[in-house]
Amino acid sequence: MNTRRFEDKVVLVTGGTSGIGRATALAFGKEGATVVIAARRENLGAEVVDEIKKAGGEAVFIKTDVTLPDSIENLFKEISGRYGRLNYAFNNAGTSVSQRRTAKTTMDEWNLVMNTNLRGVWLCMKYEIPLLVKQGGGAIVNTSSILGLRSDDGASLYSASKHAILGLTKAAALEVAHRKVRVNAVCPGFIETAMPEKLWEDDPTVRDAIIQAIPLRRLGKPEEISGAVLWLCSDAASFMTGKEMAIGGGHGIRP
Repeated sequence: MNTRRFEDKVVLVTGGTSGIGRATALAFGKEGATVVIAARRENLGAEVVDEIKKAGGEAVFIKTDVTLPDSIENLFKEISGRYGRLNYAFNNAGTSVSQRRTAKTTMDEWNLVMNTNLRGVWLCMKYEIPLLVKQGGGAIVNTSSILGLRSDDGASLYSASKHAILGLTKAAALEVAHRKVRVNAVCPGFIETAMPEKLWEDDPTVRDAIIQAIPLRRLGKPEEISGAVLWLCSDAASFMTGKEMAIGGGHGIRP
């Protein structure tokens, strides 16, 4: 088995300092890619870069806040200046807010979630696509969610942002398919990361109830999502574009 599928390739991972993003950055590094990690927390970014380098890979951290257009523009200036190209991008930076019904959602919450989850992905793609086209093609993977395919009581804002990512993914895929650029999305279910832990930090029984609703009866691991991302970027997925991949242990199959 070829374990260096991304040798000499430049990969961008936003939100690459924790959870799914961190696992994906490490996985790309192990398979030969030069990994650009874009996130806000410099200390965690340095840790991931160091781990990739200790394993024999190449990586760089570029401090980026995807809610700020100037910060995203600077990210791609750095990428162009350092490497002159981009082969793959994983637009993964995201956030959520407390469970709140539509009529109780505040404008500040709306702006935070939409500017991070949706506008951040759109702005990154705005810069990624020309770079990918310029070097002859490539692949983009966006992070949506199981809640981009369905919804839950109290999840209207987060779910709206993740549904919109799928619409953006499909439209962009149609626009650039003839330029050999593929655009797909992963839709993680409940994964062992800091974000879903907020749901049960005050009541551990919520975690047990969620696990009981998952047919495989467990939470997912970040590495199970990173494996799908690498596959979607690889030649093995060369005929797949504009599609969403649900990875939730069967969660969401039932109504």
